Amino acid sequence: MTRASLDKQPHEVASMFDGVAERYDLTNDVLSLGQTRLWRREVARAVDARPAQKVLDLAAGTATSSLPFTRTGAYVVPCDFSLGMLRVGKRRHAWLPFTAGDATRLPFRDGVFDAVTISFGLRNVQDTDAALREMHRVTRPGGRVVICEFSQPTWAPFRTVYTEYLMRALPPVARAVSSNPDAYVYLAESIRAWPDQPALAERLRAAGWSRVAWRNLTGGVVALHRGFKEG
Repeated sequence: MTRASLDKQPHEVASMFDGVAERYDLTNDVLSLGQTRLWRREVARAVDARPAQKVLDLAAGTATSSLPFTRTGAYVVPCDFSLGMLRVGKRRHAWLPFTAGDATRLPFRDGVFDAVTISFGLRNVQDTDAALREMHRVTRPGGRVVICEFSQPTWAPFRTVYTEYLMRALPPVARAVSSNPDAYVYLAESIRAWPDQPALAERLRAAGWSRVAWRNLTGGVVALHRGFKEG
């Protein structure tokens, strides 16, 4: 399996990410023109992890996304369903409590975490609404969720240029730097098919989250959504 289809069968998606694990972080830096580092900083600011708080980082991959939370003194659990990603992450950061888990059936008790976050992973889950409900279940009352995901650029001319980049420029760049370039064709297609900012906010509310809001990054190429679990 080199790429998944847009029906997002879990075994296909996991296998696809297994195949890109070794060079995943490098490829993302190249394809985003270095923007991933900015986006990670904004996620960390939105999560606002504090010392001794418990943070669940879903779709954590190799745990690059988890490291900013550890620097605050929070206890971070990187969770992913790609065993290939987890192996690479464990080799690089052996001290982190990597956990294999499916976002639609999380292996945690109710109300365990102060914050749950997922960056560029919700788009790859087969049942988005089930994942949002699971995140709500494992979050303590008063806790929060932060979702960082590709979205819809807000300026129409830029949106057209961005769509062309995804479908024309991204695949050849991926062929140059990725260990599995076909996977990035799926990633481009999945970005185009993903709901826009208001639609994702409505799905968060339907899953039980309150005070839902979003903020655009890089002109709406990426959006940060945040919600809270009522006490």
